[in-house]
Amino acid sequence: MIGTGGAGPILQPDASSRGFLAQSVDPFRYDGQPNQADEVVGLLSSMIPPNARVLDVGCGTGSVSAHIVANTGARLVGVEPDPHRAALARERGLDVHAALLTEDLAARIGPFDIVMFADVLEHLADPYALLCIAKMALAPNGAVVASVPNVAHWSVRSDLLRGKFEYRKWGIMDATHLRWFTSSNLRFLFASAGFTVDAERVTAGVDLDCYSERLPWRRMSRKRRASIVRAGIKLWPQLFGCQLVVKATPNERGPRS
Repeated sequence: MIGTGGAGPILQPDASSRGFLAQSVDPFRYDGQPNQADEVVGLLSSMIPPNARVLDVGCGTGSVSAHIVANTGARLVGVEPDPHRAALARERGLDVHAALLTEDLAARIGPFDIVMFADVLEHLADPYALLCIAKMALAPNGAVVASVPNVAHWSVRSDLLRGKFEYRKWGIMDATHLRWFTSSNLRFLFASAGFTVDAERVTAGVDLDCYSERLPWRRMSRKRRASIVRAGIKLWPQLFGCQLVVKATPNERGPRS
């Protein structure tokens, strides 16, 4: 995101990968998300009621947004601080503000039935502040839906056992991530911001690099890998889940001070 703070300019999220990768990350690496029931588009869609008014915060080029509209009939408004990405999202026919989500903007364009953060919170130094603004943008009985990478995934645990913590160009270990989430600390963050998590699911992530690089996974067909991963999610969702996807509603008492 672009903005200013007490410590100077806030860089674009992709710039935070500098020094951790040999090459810059592809800014469009997450375009083309599969519209499958157990991946992030499908799970987010399942948590959004039909024809809801949706605020998509950090919508990027609108790749996920367009699927959400098609799947749910959402009346979607996007907010994207990168003007180039916002322009690409508009080319998809989306209503997008090239701006940061602020209290003033939330008051001007709200209220919304759903405020959505599709893999956004992990890129923020202060996700709590944005969740508090999201609450202001919600209509009565509204909710936040969000997806974040699951740092408790088996591949990360395996690397840590071997003393490895390697950043990547995309995925759970994306070098642009500033925050790292498990189910428990994600719920704590929402509770701190005055929300109750009412639903939580995990994505399959069958195309993660770990499945094409590591034995025995790389010797399996994609279909075989997918069936094992999906079986693993049923037994150990926090171990095999790639992303955590939650739906949360505000508490009447508001955020903790």
